[in-house]
Amino acid sequence: MARFGAAVSIITTDGPAGRAGFTASAVCSVIDDPPTLLVCMNRASSAYASVAGNKLVCVNVLSAQQEPLSRLFGGKVPVAERFAAAVWSTLVTGAPVLADCAVAFDCQIADVATVGTHDVLFCRVVALQKSAETENLIYLGRAYHSVRTGS
Repeated sequence: MARFGAAVSIITTDGPAGRAGFTASAVCSVIDDPPTLLVCMNRASSAYASVAGNKLVCVNVLSAQQEPLSRLFGGKVPVAERFAAAVWSTLVTGAPVLADCAVAFDCQIADVATVGTHDVLFCRVVALQKSAETENLIYLGRAYHSVRTGS
């Protein structure tokens, strides 16, 4: 799987089940109409109870400059420290939206499938925030890389 390059995202949630966030590279588009993404999440993750309980997420696709934040959200750092390290806002769902990320997809979780140790979350996009950032962060070969987009 280390040879399967992917964009790096921070998946966030907030609501009655609590605020949480984690770094993920197992994210992709499913369909355009209605716009839907899938996010794979380990059920042993510290963020799992909050995501499952709130039934909403924001997929914050990281720009190349946000690699340190990816490492922070991918580690054992307390939730409050993770969120204190960046500027956040909200769109429709109330999930935290990362300032200056390449693009943020604010989503309601529409369906869940269980596969082994993970849940596959099918996330219906209800709002979108795009930045002018043209250099995205990807993870390939167990290392971070940047890729410049054409637009």
